[in-house]
Amino acid sequence: MSRLEINPRRELGRRDKKIFGHFLEHFHRQIYGGIFDPESSFSDSSGYRQDVMEALKRIEVPIVRWPGGCFVSAYHWKDAIGKQRTPYFDKAWRLEESNKFGTDEFIEYCRLIGAEPYICTNAGTGSPEEMSDWVEYCNLPSEGKWAKLRIDNGHLEPYKVKYWSIGNENYGDWEMGAKNLSEWGRFVKESAKMMKRVDPNIELLAASISDLDWNLNLLREAGNYLDWISIHDYWDHLGQVNDLSNYETCMAYTMEIEKPILKTKNILGSLGYLGKIRIAYDEWNLRGWHHPNINSGTEDYINPRDKNDINSSYTMADAVFTACFLNQCHKHSDVVGMANFAPTVNTRGAIFTHQEGIVLRSSYYVFELYTRHLGDIVVDSWLSENAAFDVEKAGKTTSVPHVDAVATKRTGSEDLRIALVNRHPDRAETVSLHLGSAVQYSNAVLYSVVGDSKDAYNDIGREQVRVIEQPLRWNTQSDVTVEIQPHSVNVLVIK
Repeated sequence: MSRLEINPRRELGRRDKKIFGHFLEHFHRQIYGGIFDPESSFSDSSGYRQDVMEALKRIEVPIVRWPGGCFVSAYHWKDAIGKQRTPYFDKAWRLEESNKFGTDEFIEYCRLIGAEPYICTNAGTGSPEEMSDWVEYCNLPSEGKWAKLRIDNGHLEPYKVKYWSIGNENYGDWEMGAKNLSEWGRFVKESAKMMKRVDPNIELLAASISDLDWNLNLLREAGNYLDWISIHDYWDHLGQVNDLSNYETCMAYTMEIEKPILKTKNILGSLGYLGKIRIAYDEWNLRGWHHPNINSGTEDYINPRDKNDINSSYTMADAVFTACFLNQCHKHSDVVGMANFAPTVNTRGAIFTHQEGIVLRSSYYVFELYTRHLGDIVVDSWLSENAAFDVEKAGKTTSVPHVDAVATKRTGSEDLRIALVNRHPDRAETVSLHLGSAVQYSNAVLYSVVGDSKDAYNDIGREQVRVIEQPLRWNTQSDVTVEIQPHSVNVLVIK
C-alpha cells in the first residue's frame, strides 16, 4: 500500500496549460501524409485531414511548435508563402521539400484546432534579419514590405504570433550552422534585438541545454531579451539503432525526468533570472526518433524512418512515461511553463495516420485524461509511504517507486483532481489518500488509461489501450482508499 498526504489548502502554484503543447516538424510523414494530405479522402478542401484535426481538438492542444527541429536550420520561410512555392533540397533530412505547407498554412491550421502558433526560426543558415522579417510578415498590420506581402497573399489581419524561438539545438554538431559558446550568446542577442524592434510584445525563446557553461554565456549576453529558454530531451536513444527499451527500463527513465529541470532552474536562479525566464521543454518524448545513416545512400537513410511508425512500439510504457513527465511539469509549475510533445502525428507521435483512418497511440489518452480532468492549481501533496522495485539498467540498479502522484484543483472549486500513476509492471496498487481537509467529500470518479498488459498497444483494427471510468462513493473528511491497476495512468476526481 502507498499513502498520499494532501493539503488542499496549500496552493503551490498554477500550472500553465502550455505544458500540454505539441510539435510538428517537416520530417517523414508528420506534415505531408500526417496533418496535410490533399489526396486523402479524410481531408478538407485545404488538404487538412479532418480526422487528425478532430483528434487534436479533443485533447485541447494549446500550442504547436513548427517547423523544426533540425529542419529549420536550413529552412527559408520566404520560399513557402504566396502562390508560387519554391521546392528545395532539405539538407537536414536530405530530401526535397515542396514548401506547399508554409507559414500561412501553419497559422490557419493552428486557428482551426484552437492552438497558439509557436514559430522556431532559422539560426543555422539564417540571419537576424530573416527572423525579424518573419515577425514583420506575421505581426505588423501593414507597415513594411513583408506585412504588405502578407496582405497581398490574402491575409489582411496580422497573425499576432506571440511565441518565437531563436534556433534549434544550435549547440549540436549535427545541426546545420551550429554555433560555439561565444558565437551563440552574441547571435541570440542581435537576433532578439531585431525581432523585438519589430514587435516588442512577442515572447522569445532561445535554444539551450541544461549545461552550465552554455547557459552562463547565453544568459549573460542575451538574458535581458529572453522570456524562455528551450531545452530538449529524449530518454530512449534510438537514432541509429531502433532497439527499443523494455517496460522496466522505461520506468527507470522516469526517475531521470526531474534532473534537467532542477539543473536548469538552479542556473536561472544563480544568474538572477528565476521568475523572469521560464523553461520551455519544447521537444520531449520517451523515445528518440530513428533516422540512421544520414550520410549514406538514399534508401539507407529514408526507408529506415518507417520504423518510427511501427505501432507496436508504443505501449503502456509510453503512456506511463508521458504521465510522469507531465507530473513533473506540474510539480515545477513555477519554472516550467511550456512543453511540446515531439511529435504530434506519426513518427513517435500520439496519432498515427493511414489510408483508412487514424490510430490513437497510448500517449494520446494521457493527454486526453490530463487536459480533461486535472486542475490548474497545484496543491501540496507527498507520498509518505511508497514501495519500490529495482530495475537493472546500464550496469546500475535504479529503485523505481510504484506510485507517482500530483494533486490539483480548479480555480473556483474545492474538488480535488489527483493524478495517480502506477509504474509497477504487473501489480495493482492500493493508495490511501489522507485529505487533511475540512471539506466533506461524498463521491468520486476514477478515470484510467489502462492496457491489457504492460506491452499493450493500439494498431489498425486492434485496441488494447483505452480509457475507463469508475464511479466511487465515500462520506469522509479524512482518508479514502483507491486501487489502481498495474502499468496505469489515473486521475481521481473527488467531489
